Amino acid sequence: MGRFNRAGARPAVSSPVKTESTPATLTGEGGPGYLRNAKSELFLLAITNTVGDDAFYEKARDRDDRYTGLVRRLAVEDPAWTAGMLGWLRSEGHLRSAAIVGAAEYVKGRLDAGEAGDRPVTGTSEDGHPGSSAFTNRRVIDSVLQRPDEPGEMVAYWTGKYGRNIPKPVKRGVADAIARLFDERAAIKYDAGGGYRFGDLLELTHPTARTLAQGDLFAHLIDRRHGRGDTIPASLVTLANRAELLSWPVAERRALFDRDQAALVLKDAGMTWEQIAGWLQGPMNAKVWEALIPSMGLMALTRNLRNFDKAGVSDQAAARIAERLADGEQVRRSRMLPFRFLSAYRAAPSLRWSWPLEQALGHSLANVPSLPGRTLVLVDRSPSMWGQKFSERSSMPWADAAALFGAALALRAAHADLVEFGIENGPVRFGRGESVLKVVERFRRLSGTDVPSAVDAHLRGHDRVVIVTDEQTRPGWLPSNGAEWGGGGPARPIDDLIPASTPLYMWNFGGYRAGAAPSGAGNRHTLGGLSDSAFRLIELLEARRAPAARWPWE
Repeated sequence: MGRFNRAGARPAVSSPVKTESTPATLTGEGGPGYLRNAKSELFLLAITNTVGDDAFYEKARDRDDRYTGLVRRLAVEDPAWTAGMLGWLRSEGHLRSAAIVGAAEYVKGRLDAGEAGDRPVTGTSEDGHPGSSAFTNRRVIDSVLQRPDEPGEMVAYWTGKYGRNIPKPVKRGVADAIARLFDERAAIKYDAGGGYRFGDLLELTHPTARTLAQGDLFAHLIDRRHGRGDTIPASLVTLANRAELLSWPVAERRALFDRDQAALVLKDAGMTWEQIAGWLQGPMNAKVWEALIPSMGLMALTRNLRNFDKAGVSDQAAARIAERLADGEQVRRSRMLPFRFLSAYRAAPSLRWSWPLEQALGHSLANVPSLPGRTLVLVDRSPSMWGQKFSERSSMPWADAAALFGAALALRAAHADLVEFGIENGPVRFGRGESVLKVVERFRRLSGTDVPSAVDAHLRGHDRVVIVTDEQTRPGWLPSNGAEWGGGGPARPIDDLIPASTPLYMWNFGGYRAGAAPSGAGNRHTLGGLSDSAFRLIELLEARRAPAARWPWE
């Protein structure tokens, strides 16, 4: 038999997240650590960095400094690649603060390096992949501002860190976003509070209005900021409708919901559900909610399931909500991350929401593949995964999101062994066709992190291994003189425990500097992100249709 041309021989492929081939440092728990190249480090950090929040193994300031340093460096070394990453980070990556900070630091890094502010750049990244066809510092700023409150976030970040002297590319990029985002409804919803009001931003950046009505709006917003906006221009119909509603006597406002057209009246006035309670100056009862539900977005509906039950909305209204949660196209348009549906499931007291939320979760996990053969799925339930949340306003720890992705992958695979691990490890039982939400409830909170021991205990001829973790593992000692696992012998690198012919997919949730296994070549690959889009990499690599898998925005 030949040495190389054997059954199962397949062409080699590479993946974008790359590490050195041998460990040169340690993980946060003392295991062998593999350093990543700058692009890989930035990518994994960007998709997990909530800006200003401590991580379990890294203080917020150190983490943020590492992020901004990498962005500035790569903005000069490979501006096309970095611009593409930042635009993707805000859109498909669903991350606001990291994208805004990244765009500001991108411009700062390029200006400090003497790169002209708005000079177009074209070309190919040093990886050999096509970069952005044409971009400027101004366009990068504009690309990450996708909600009407974000121009103010950009200006506040820049001035808070670098002072009032805002460079032209930042001003022009913010102005472009303002012209695209500011309308009457945006002014009603977002122009309140904050150090920079809409009028301040208009006076700072001088955007060009796209229509006559938008020009009237800009002038009115500036007047309103200076206390002289009592007269609303005739072209601003929504603002005028709102002013008329606000003039109603408080005692007469609740009577609006006795009328069939209540929802239309509120919509014409740009009134959001968040503002109704203040306008009524009283509780939101079932009648009020049922008038609002048809015009509420999917995110707003899932956030308010507990409120609907508390108010006693009818089964008919609940059925309309369930229909929308079951609509795959609406779920995709909402751009809601899968763990949002898990949060809603846990918060909702009534069982009538369980099946609709399971359906919505299924739609949000549409990219989870049905992997053939046998798959070992290991899910990290250690303290570091519990100690990190997606933001200071989120109650969802990384541990539960990891369990969600791991359970979804196991349930769709042809045959999978699902395992939770900390220092100890063990199987998580599930049946074919079970609810993902129910399976997640079976995971436990565990202590410590020992990935090698979990691999050693459960890898039995599987076709692939998927580990969902922050990669900060203990060494996983070999036994010494017949002792139990836990000390005495040499460390066991994860890479040595998995045959070279068996693919290892490390789904990174931490974004720390060092990983626990090599990545980027052979059968060792790292992926990451908060959405199911990362699963595409597994299918691409196993199909081996191209010699190299690219970054998600290329």
